[in-house]
Amino acid sequence: MTKTGVAFPDYILKDSSRRKEYDYEGKKPSSRDLLLPLSFLVLFVVLSSRLFLLQVIKGYYYRYLSDSNRTKTVVIHAPRGIIFDRFGTPLVFNVPGFREIINNKTVLLTQTEALSKIAAGKKGLEVDSLRQYPYKESFSHVVGYIGQISKEELASPEYSSYKGGDIIGKSGLEQEYQALLKGTDGKQLYEVNAKGELIRKLGQEDPISGKNIQVTLDAKLQNAAYEATKDITRGAIIVSTPKGEILAFLSRPSFDPNLFTMESSYRISTGSSYLTLSDILLDSKNQPLLNRAIAGVYPPGSTFKLVVAASGLENKIIDQNYEIEDTGVLNVGAFSFSNWYYTGYGGKDGNVNVVKGIKRSNDIFFYKLAEKIGVDKISNTAFKFGLDKKLGIDLKGEESGTVPTRNWKQSVIGEQWYLGDTYHYGIGQGYLLTTPLQVNGWTQAIANEGSLYVPHLLKNQKSKIKNQNLLDQHSTDLIRQGMIEACQPGGVAWPLFEFRIKNSELRIDNKNILPVASASADYRRVVIACKTGTAEHGGISTKPHAWITLFAPAYNPEIVVTVLAEESGEGSNIAAPIAKKILEEWFSR
Repeated sequence: MTKTGVAFPDYILKDSSRRKEYDYEGKKPSSRDLLLPLSFLVLFVVLSSRLFLLQVIKGYYYRYLSDSNRTKTVVIHAPRGIIFDRFGTPLVFNVPGFREIINNKTVLLTQTEALSKIAAGKKGLEVDSLRQYPYKESFSHVVGYIGQISKEELASPEYSSYKGGDIIGKSGLEQEYQALLKGTDGKQLYEVNAKGELIRKLGQEDPISGKNIQVTLDAKLQNAAYEATKDITRGAIIVSTPKGEILAFLSRPSFDPNLFTMESSYRISTGSSYLTLSDILLDSKNQPLLNRAIAGVYPPGSTFKLVVAASGLENKIIDQNYEIEDTGVLNVGAFSFSNWYYTGYGGKDGNVNVVKGIKRSNDIFFYKLAEKIGVDKISNTAFKFGLDKKLGIDLKGEESGTVPTRNWKQSVIGEQWYLGDTYHYGIGQGYLLTTPLQVNGWTQAIANEGSLYVPHLLKNQKSKIKNQNLLDQHSTDLIRQGMIEACQPGGVAWPLFEFRIKNSELRIDNKNILPVASASADYRRVVIACKTGTAEHGGISTKPHAWITLFAPAYNPEIVVTVLAEESGEGSNIAAPIAKKILEEWFSR
């Protein structure tokens, strides 16, 4: 039997078993071994997700950016619509121009300015048109001007579709009818290289011009009103038809609106009141941007006697037989209330009825009439004639004025109402404040025999009645007769006595239009119904406001004229000659 030797000693067997155990344990992965493949896996997921996001989810957006890098859109700004007067005369023009954005401000450029900048290598100019105002100062407040939209305007719902830098109407008709006048911008699409240089034109969308509008204004009459007021510093004129169409609308001082649209290149005439835009903005005393025709409030003086007379007649408190003796002065305690004729000339008018009271503008009559009517009934009549409320003209900035009552004085002034307040109220003084537009409104109501119309500037729209049946025929006849006699010898409006005009085409009816016996057959006399006013305000050293309001011809009115001249003197001396020039323009046609 052969004996087997030791082929694998014990230590070998033991080491082998230990090595197997060691190798087995060495195959377990450590955290360091897992870090690298895990990192690759995370990176792969991130890159795949990012690639999916860029190419799939946001693919359209980045393709748009890519296209934008090689295309450029240039805006073609739409020309604004033209504003025409009632006879088709343009009150504004558009001329070719450009615009440039400098420090977030839109600057309008003439062609000459733009070509100079282009020659100097300037880029970014946009095609535009410049707004020119051919009548300059004579239409500034009613036509208005344009300018860059403000942050406050951008925040309002009215301009929700606009963006910064847009040009909009800032005042007057330009502002009121912005939505019609603005038009729709067009655009040009260009291909550009990496430097932004234009390579070729890819397409164009033409702009759509704004809509033209026709207004009720009469350019010749407006210019006549402007020329007639060249000697007054501050004031206003409203000329209308008896049904509310505005024929002329003027505020003084005025300004050249071209300074707002073409300041950098525009050279104003040396005869203008304001030579630069800064001159306009810095005149805090005369406030040329204030639209006095609708935003200025003043005591109307004796023009308000027409409303007081209407209150007495319509409330059946007086009739044509009611008379007051003119004593020259009324004394109430320590206070005295005199008539202008007695104060200035020592004269008295004797017994005065409502017709003579209007004719002579007799203060004593209207003091006592106001006392008889009472403050409450006078105020109620004033409310019916549109006072203390906006009449609703299609212009922004209209004020409502103030109509005092007993309660108003107690709540605002903190005092009770006194008899002296009533006396002042009866002649259009004291706490009463009105706009020139409101004075024109109640004059219209007398002219058309009892209806108050909403004043308007946009032509071809139906006249709207704001209030009606304000006067019956009897009241109208008495008030009109007093106004007719005020414009005739013995009245107070001396510049309008025997008003005549050279115009053989005016048909003589021996009521409205009369022949002139001492003149050639070409002359006619026009019968006018008017009321002057001299409104005290401020201190003794301050000149009164001069007023006149009228309609003509008296029995078949075509035109209603209201003139205010601030701090200038008596209505018959200052306002009446201005109104006469306006009437001459109208009736000479």
